[in-house]
Amino acid sequence: MLICAACAVERDEPVPDLCPICADERQYVPEEGQQWFSLDDLVQDGRRISFKQNEPGLIAVSTEPKVGIGQTAQLVVMPQGSLLWDPVGYVDDNAVQEVLSHGPVLAIAASHPHMFGVQVEWSRRLGGVPVLVGEADRQWMGREDPSVSFWSGSKTVTEGLTLHQTGGHFPGSAVVHWEAGAGGNGVLLTGDSVFPNPDRRSVSFMRSYPNRLPLSGTVVLRIAGQLDELAFDRLYGNFNNVIATGAKAVLHASAQRHAAWVHGDFDNLT
Repeated sequence: MLICAACAVERDEPVPDLCPICADERQYVPEEGQQWFSLDDLVQDGRRISFKQNEPGLIAVSTEPKVGIGQTAQLVVMPQGSLLWDPVGYVDDNAVQEVLSHGPVLAIAASHPHMFGVQVEWSRRLGGVPVLVGEADRQWMGREDPSVSFWSGSKTVTEGLTLHQTGGHFPGSAVVHWEAGAGGNGVLLTGDSVFPNPDRRSVSFMRSYPNRLPLSGTVVLRIAGQLDELAFDRLYGNFNNVIATGAKAVLHASAQRHAAWVHGDFDNLT
């Protein structure tokens, strides 16, 4: 198994000349060209995993220095077990011990292929826990394993913790609805299916973030309408970026703004 240096997604050997995920229009191959790493390479380079409690029941998991895109994974801890969301592109024994100290892991899942990380490696080291992959994005899988299963629509991990397919960024792009989060007001973990902006008062919806490809207004309003059916007050993105309160209203207003701009309603301001 090797790991793409640019996106940190694992892939069975022999690896292709170019990582298919990075060669796609939503990502990019760095100017210096394609590079592949092993886990041993990353260990020797001094990688480690850090943990930070975001709120009761939600732990941010990140790699220092970052690997690939550098997402922050989220460990949602429930009485029945936990979900590892958007797994990072590195894992070691210390990280596994820390994750298991919060109870058994029920599943591993990613919001979209850029966030697959080393999901199969995490599964194997955690004892073969299920890896849930959106059926619509199965073509982007770089590593096969009996732990992998595919889902569409909605998938309940355990009571009060459900995956929902939104599409948009990728056809299988998904979010997690955690009903007990934010003190019982509900949390959405969105990866970058919905991206909390630096102003902390708006979110974005894009086909490609690095290459600045927007989604259509119709798709954005569809996503917002689907998520409007869920109860939530807080929203976390894939870099631990957060809309701390009022996230449902923020998402709705941002979707309306996006649709208006791409429709041309504000062309007089340009």
